[in-house]
Amino acid sequence: MEEANQSVVHEFIFQGLCNSKELQIFLFLSFSILYLMTVVGNLFVVLLIITDPHLHSPMYFLLANLSFVDFCLSSVTTPKLTTDLLKDKKTISFGGCMSQILCVHFFGGGEMVLLVTMAYDRYVAICKPLHYSSIMDRQKCIWLVLISWIIGFLHAMSQLFMILELPFCGPRVVDSFFCDIPLVLKLACMDTNTLGMLINADSGILATTCFIVLLISYTYILVTVRLRSEGGASKALSTCTSHITVVVLFFGPCIFIYLWPVSITWVDKFLAVFYTVVTPLLNPAIYTLRNNDIKKAVKKLVNQHVKSTE
Repeated sequence: MEEANQSVVHEFIFQGLCNSKELQIFLFLSFSILYLMTVVGNLFVVLLIITDPHLHSPMYFLLANLSFVDFCLSSVTTPKLTTDLLKDKKTISFGGCMSQILCVHFFGGGEMVLLVTMAYDRYVAICKPLHYSSIMDRQKCIWLVLISWIIGFLHAMSQLFMILELPFCGPRVVDSFFCDIPLVLKLACMDTNTLGMLINADSGILATTCFIVLLISYTYILVTVRLRSEGGASKALSTCTSHITVVVLFFGPCIFIYLWPVSITWVDKFLAVFYTVVTPLLNPAIYTLRNNDIKKAVKKLVNQHVKSTE
């Protein structure tokens, strides 16, 4: 009888980033530009790698997949965040909220594993260069990417199943700009402390395990090459700097959000914006600005365009 009297929540209300109208307009313009740059930058990298035969190698195949995942991850939250800045009442349906949770963890979890795959590719290229083409053949690359998508999907489904059947019957204000699991859990009409620890453990274990594997991988690469030649360390560092930078930018906010015991609202919001809006934009910039092959491909494409317009 008690359950029958409970009202079912059909939508949630986002508190957003701030209450100031002037600041919301400024953020609307800023996030619109950032999202446009993210879409153009990531899809440009994907199309460039597909169309340029000189970029048909395992490293660039993985980079194209990373750019596509970044585009998808940003598209889950940024358009909604941007349009909500112009609204007084920022709402999302229950189904939309669950979809956000599923997609954020699907693309986020997949990207974690994909970054590990890219570290493995660099390990083989630098530490076993003579066997690189045989180890990183096309079939293995496809399987490695599929595995990253599968792990991301299983991680997302495990998160969704734990929260989907929770009773939501009272408060419906989410103190953020998207449906983040820890904040949605607080709105459930039951004690969710144990469930919250399980969910944090699920995300924390995946993020921490991938991060530790990445640290060990890149440390091993640098140490191995340094032992082989005096100039090897600088060469390996130059090759791996962009990868290491992306790893730190991506995993830092994730690990802090899910493993830090104290929740500070403005810090959590800042890290969430950085994770979902800024990082997907930085990834293509970091890789392309430091990569000579990408620069040559862009220059070649520009020259072809100039010749065609003459």
